[in-house]
Amino acid sequence: MELTKDLCFNGEIVTPNDMEYEEDRQIWNRAIQRYPIAILYCTGVEDVISALRFCIIKKLKFRIRSGGHNYEGYSIGNNLIVIDVSRMNKIMINESKSTVRIQSGVENSELYEYLGTRGYPFPGGTCPTVGVAGYTLGGGWGLSCRLFGLGLDNVLEFQMVNYKGKIITANRDCNSDLFWALRGGGGGNFGIVTSLTFRLPPKLNRVTFFTIYYQNTTALEQANLMDVFQNLYETLDRRVNMRASFYNAEDEGVAAFFIGIFYGDIEELKEILEPLLVIPKAEAEFEYTTFLNAIKQVEAIYPDSQKFKSTGGFAYRIYSKCELLELALSIQRRPIGSVYAAVTFYGLGGAVKDKGKHETAFYYRDSNYIIGIQSVWENSAYAEDNRAWVASRLDYIKTITKGFFVNFPYSPLRNYEREYYGGNACRLQCIREKYDPFNVFNYPQSIK
Repeated sequence: MELTKDLCFNGEIVTPNDMEYEEDRQIWNRAIQRYPIAILYCTGVEDVISALRFCIIKKLKFRIRSGGHNYEGYSIGNNLIVIDVSRMNKIMINESKSTVRIQSGVENSELYEYLGTRGYPFPGGTCPTVGVAGYTLGGGWGLSCRLFGLGLDNVLEFQMVNYKGKIITANRDCNSDLFWALRGGGGGNFGIVTSLTFRLPPKLNRVTFFTIYYQNTTALEQANLMDVFQNLYETLDRRVNMRASFYNAEDEGVAAFFIGIFYGDIEELKEILEPLLVIPKAEAEFEYTTFLNAIKQVEAIYPDSQKFKSTGGFAYRIYSKCELLELALSIQRRPIGSVYAAVTFYGLGGAVKDKGKHETAFYYRDSNYIIGIQSVWENSAYAEDNRAWVASRLDYIKTITKGFFVNFPYSPLRNYEREYYGGNACRLQCIREKYDPFNVFNYPQSIK
């Protein structure tokens, strides 16, 4: 098969014969190593259409890739074509209508920079190189979601290439069922999204960026911190959100680290967070700064890549001290080869709860936060030990949470559609059958 002969394509084509192939086939989770036939870097919608039609005509399997951050590597694979939209990264703002339209290759950091320099915040994600499209399609958790809603709650319109290679639009008035499904139904299930139009939040001048660090914590101390966190989130001011990590690191030992943003000033935030600040060992830092500077500091904590296993379920009630101690005890010992093992709470609530669980495909709106489990390793020889450790801890987490966050996919899940989409799974299956009747867009955990 000669790609350049058989495929009408304006973008770059990378194959195993090219020097760039070894690096270009990598995704953010370096624990996943796959070897595609070719990577097709699309430059525009016409390239997407050509690449898709080529794969269908040649009966080739394919995957869709933007930021390459799918935890289980569903944007890559062996012996298939990768349709990569990462170079489709145009951003178009319409300030008179308070909207911004992006192509599907735009990353978090690119959109933050574009809007932040113009004085706008945005309910994007925390990792800089995550693709905004994939982030949004799966829900869109971030540090602004309690004030502005999830990323998907701010979408006004999608453009998508369907199984026929046709461009279709989805909004409240046109293909409204698809519009519903794309807001939380996960990436790659219905077609190849090529652009998204978002509602812009109001401009603002300053936010408060904060971190709270607790060194050398015992399991009991960590359980107490979890308890303060869960009670705080029962009535927390929606202008605040944070990510709280309870971890065991090779270089630090057992500790806790909270990072977040408050849409207000430092003194007001200190009053709100007092239950966390009065705890012994609390080392807090606050900075009243621009939204863009705050989000850059959040982004700076992420590595360029790592080897890991991670997933998470939704917390829906107040947990007993015994239940929290069980969580804290689960990280007192790292698996062999692990450099970082953690239980992490990702704050929800606020504006996320303003919509009902059936208003969009994102079902778990009644949760106050996500409970995640993660292990990171460097030597691939220890991969299976770390995956087994995550699985064993997850056995307990599943007993105290509901469902799984589709943006934290987990390959061993059996009834994954019910786990990811809850009571919206059946409707998503019907919409999937309507918009992709021949199962053109499929991967190991696609909607069937």
